[in-house]
Parts: sequence; C-alpha cells; structure tokens
Amino acid sequence: MSNYIVITSISRPTQAVREFAALCGYHLVVAGDQKTPADWECENVTFISAAQQQALAYPLTKTLPWNHYCRKMIGYIYAIRAGATVIVDTDDDNLPYENWTFPTFSGDFDVLQSNASFFNIYSLYTKRKVWPRGYPLELICSEVSVQIDKSSTTVGVWQGLADDDPDVDAIYRLVFSELFKFEKRAPVVLSPGVYCPYNSQNTATRKELFALLYLPATVTFRFTDILRGIVAQPIMNAAGFSLGFTEATVYQERNEHNLLADFVSEIPCYTQIQDVINFVSSAISRRASVGDNLYNAYISLEKNKIVTTDELSILESWLQSI
Repeated sequence: MSNYIVITSISRPTQAVREFAALCGYHLVVAGDQKTPADWECENVTFISAAQQQALAYPLTKTLPWNHYCRKMIGYIYAIRAGATVIVDTDDDNLPYENWTFPTFSGDFDVLQSNASFFNIYSLYTKRKVWPRGYPLELICSEVSVQIDKSSTTVGVWQGLADDDPDVDAIYRLVFSELFKFEKRAPVVLSPGVYCPYNSQNTATRKELFALLYLPATVTFRFTDILRGIVAQPIMNAAGFSLGFTEATVYQERNEHNLLADFVSEIPCYTQIQDVINFVSSAISRRASVGDNLYNAYISLEKNKIVTTDELSILESWLQSI
C-alpha cells in the first residue's frame, strides 16, 4: 500500500472514519491523543494510541505537545516510514462521496493566473460571497483580474473542497449559518505566485513534499493547518510544484464548535497571512531543498514572532523523524 489517509481524533470511530477505512487502494492511520478512548478500535485502521506514541522511536515524540491537532504528525511519520507515496489529510467529521478521489499529480489542467497575489478559490465553485478560512479579510470584496488557460503542469498538493459545512472562518459562520453545496467544475491549479489558503481536511500531498506536512505546534488550533499551507506554497513553487483545487468530494457533518472560541483562535489568520507570505518568500531559495527551505522559513517566522522559539526545536525533530 502506497496511498495513506491520516486522521487525528479524540472521539470513538465516527461514520467518516469507518467509510474512509473501507476505501480500496488506501490505508487509514489514526493518531490518538490523551483524550482519545484507550479502547479505540476500527476495522482496517492502524490506530496509534497515546501510549504507543510514547514508545515510538521518532524524535518528534520527545518534543510534540499533547492535546493539540499537531499530534496528527505521528500518523504522517508512520505512513512515510511505511513507504507512502501519497498522504491524504482528512478529519473525522468529513464523509467521502461515493466518487471520492483526487486527480493525477501531472497533466493538463485549468491553470489560473491573476494580477493579485491572493485569489479566493471558492469564487470559482459558488456564486455566494464566501471565502476559505485564512483568506485575508481585507481582500474579500476586492475585484481581481484572472485568466484561466489549459496547460500542462505538475501539482504538489491537491485540496478538495467540502460540501454542507465547508472550511470557512468563524466570522462567516457567525453571520451566515446555512449549509450549502459547491457547484461542480473541473480542477483548477494556481500559477506560481498566486496564493490561496488550504487546509488539512481533504488534501493530498505527493512524496516529494512530505516535509511540508509539518503542522506548527506553537500556534492556535484554528491557525496551525492554515499557517502550514501558507508556508508551503512559496516552497512548493520554488521546487517546481503547484497547488491545485478540486470540486467537493466530501461533505462535512461538523463536530460541535464554540464559534467565539474559534474566532479568537483564528485571529492570526486575519492579521498575519500576508506577512507570512512575505517572510517565507524572502527566506527561501530555488537552490535549497524542500526541507532546508522549510527550516529557513520558520527561522524567519520565529524572528518575526509568528511562532515561538520552541517551534524550531519541534521542526528539527520532525525533519529528523522523516
């Protein structure tokens, strides 16, 4: 098996977990946390309990905090060491549609070019005024010029959308509460230098970019996967890969959230995203490896107080582990 799905969960096996576990051609790995039931069990799943994680020889287990979404990285390391060539991120409240899949990583796709550095990908899949979590708030009402042409390209990460309760920020959810479905359309790939936040809810990453799966551990729960995706984009572009988006292939039955707490957790998403792009872009080089660029990016983020000093030691142990 070379295709792996990775989830972290503190709940008993959900319907989403059971459905992903039943998919042909993929193996599901679930990383637990201290709140996960000790007797967690599901057929066709490799479950790594908190106790098992403490016994692993991964350098990351010595530095990674508990009770944080970043425990998911233990699942990534397991998949990488098992020989994964593709790792798919999802959560235990995203259920796959019957035709759940991702496009190939190389081929002819619709490639989007823009006169702006950020583009709201949701605008191609719905006429609603809606934006992904992490999209700069000051740009929501901005008009941007785009051109989409079919072109041969190499994708590093595919982000699939989610129907019903998609990945939007707390501001959107506090104002608009109704569920909706995205329209169907062909996949779209962003040209280098055009950015859009992507998350860890329905996302496929190819082997060459596994280092970029790193989830920063010293930031808030609602910021960690968004920061990861923003950091990753300049680095994958420098390595010759692009970010692609596909129509919704899962639907979310969202776990219970406190929206005001989500809002507080998301404040860095609203205030730091454009700075992060600038810091990372200035710190990386086309001549450096993906791992070296990732480390240099976080040195810059620590210097500019986006992450704390502890982040660098955790990142070092991640790179050693993979």
